[in-house]
Amino acid sequence: MVAVTQSAQEQTAEPGAAFVERTVEADGCRIRYCEAGQGDVLLAFHGGGGVRLTGAHDLLAERYRVLAFEVPGFGDSPINERLTSQRDVAALMHKALASLGIARYGVMAHAFTSKLGLWLAIDQPDAVEALVLVAPSAIKLDTPRPKATTEAEKLALLHAHPERLKHPPPPSPEVDAKQRATVERLNGPTREPELEAAMAGLKLPVMAAFGTRDRLNPPEIAHLYKEILPSCHLMMVYDAAHAVDVDRPEALAAVVTDFLTLRDRFLVNYESSVIHP
Repeated sequence: MVAVTQSAQEQTAEPGAAFVERTVEADGCRIRYCEAGQGDVLLAFHGGGGVRLTGAHDLLAERYRVLAFEVPGFGDSPINERLTSQRDVAALMHKALASLGIARYGVMAHAFTSKLGLWLAIDQPDAVEALVLVAPSAIKLDTPRPKATTEAEKLALLHAHPERLKHPPPPSPEVDAKQRATVERLNGPTREPELEAAMAGLKLPVMAAFGTRDRLNPPEIAHLYKEILPSCHLMMVYDAAHAVDVDRPEALAAVVTDFLTLRDRFLVNYESSVIHP
């Protein structure tokens, strides 16, 4: 386990400007996704707030063909009541990729969709080449999570330095309620014996990245991923909260690129672990 450091990021360009919005049909469901870049395919799955393109996505699109998928029930998409678990969503996403002619891909899943990423890797071992979990919530502690009622409190939970960032307007109350209901329906319990048993048999390389200041999925739970997953690399991103990709886009993109390139050969120099100081 190592720390990743980076100086304050000044956001100059609008994140996601190079991405093009598309849709794909799968199993009677129209799925929205945003795409940019060329090269090996990297699927990017969003957190509980829905699709949000960041500087990390932009940097990764310089090296990969990045597809940022929207889980049905988020954004303007209708609720799909047939999807009752993250495993169901993983099966749907694999069908969507087959419709696009994509047979092999890497996966980067954020927080809420970390179970989706794990089930995709478990059920499609011939398709998923490597898995990155960012601020994962596939395993949670049985302790109360901090609550936020105002927008300022929500931003403070997500970001280490919310005062530095430009934030998009919050979703409408209707969309917010729909997304919260989708998260509640798909999330499952804090610990899932079936999932964790399957994780123990997962052979592909996994990197779990945690923000050192994350209060929602704190780095204290990182050791559980290392203990359960046979090939798991832990990465601590210094001075980042839950929204690691927003707080530290260059640092996250750098280690994700190194990991996807090296996979099982991914090693960290413990004598000098400073990235983007």
